[in-house]
Amino acid sequence: MTKKRILVTGGAGFVGSNMALNFKRSYGENAEVVSLDNLKRRGSELNITRLKSGGVDFFHGDIRQIEDIRAVGDIDLIVECSAEPSVLAGYNSSPDYLMQTNLQGTINCLDIARATQADFIFLSTSRVYPIKTINELRYRESDTRFKLEEGQDIPGVTKRGFSEEMSLSGVRSLYGATKLCSELIIQEYIEMYNIRGVINRCAVLTGPWQMGKIDQGVIVLWVARHLFGGELGYFGYGGTGKQVRDILHVEDLFQLLITQYKNIDKHNGQVYNVGGGREVSLSLCELTGLCEKFSGKKIKINAVKETRVADIPYYITDNSKVEQSTGWSPSISKESIIEEITGWVSDNKSLLKDILS
Repeated sequence: MTKKRILVTGGAGFVGSNMALNFKRSYGENAEVVSLDNLKRRGSELNITRLKSGGVDFFHGDIRQIEDIRAVGDIDLIVECSAEPSVLAGYNSSPDYLMQTNLQGTINCLDIARATQADFIFLSTSRVYPIKTINELRYRESDTRFKLEEGQDIPGVTKRGFSEEMSLSGVRSLYGATKLCSELIIQEYIEMYNIRGVINRCAVLTGPWQMGKIDQGVIVLWVARHLFGGELGYFGYGGTGKQVRDILHVEDLFQLLITQYKNIDKHNGQVYNVGGGREVSLSLCELTGLCEKFSGKKIKINAVKETRVADIPYYITDNSKVEQSTGWSPSISKESIIEEITGWVSDNKSLLKDILS
């Protein structure tokens, strides 16, 4: 068997490092896995030791500079995990880094794929769907969460959540826009240059080794605040913490990506919504309950009634298309996810305190 060369961009970040390590574990000596990262996000430097001990080659580089990607050499597969991941990026600040990373960076990766005829797996986002469309749907409240009313005559809104048939017409944030633009360009490259690629619109991704912040990585942030102390807030929608997201463990994500790669001809050009679905979803107040259960601690949660810019009350993935196409479905429960993250933070308090506290 010819040894594969796999490049993971954003490869020292949370998702990228986990994908790189998992691809290396899966292929072993039959693959050389390269992790490329600019180490901009605080905490990503902690993953370099993990990568090297797992047999992954680390390159300090930036996808905004195409020469940094070319320096890696010939590639069989590019897994594009790099991103400025905050939906608030560009609000009240320059969008330059967001645009250069999420759009120009992806174009640079695509041009390397064109030149080397590498396959291309792209991690997009559920935030490509317009904010106004989601906000104008009908919801009802239970004791702990918002629930989507049935019988809404909106394409792509199903009992299971939101599918790929949902309209893309409308405003979605600059973050979502850069990802959607990248999707369109990827599809053009697939058609024009005969490369093979697949696009995954991911819901909230989480698990150990995520350096959570207010605007990204909320699950780890919530756990960490319970363990290290401090305050959190329920922002918007009356300050009740009933807004809902589905979450997906990175190990479940990897199982999907390797399935897609091994059957890349079947999935070539496809766009999939990918998330935990209804069974692996939770509201902020439900998340608080699980954090209290597994940490044994309670902290102050402030109520801020005003809704923040770009926020939405609800997003749950309808995985029907990807499940039917691949046979994949999420396997790790929300309870297991929170328990695992709590154990990871507890076991690494001295390493993580300055970053997560």
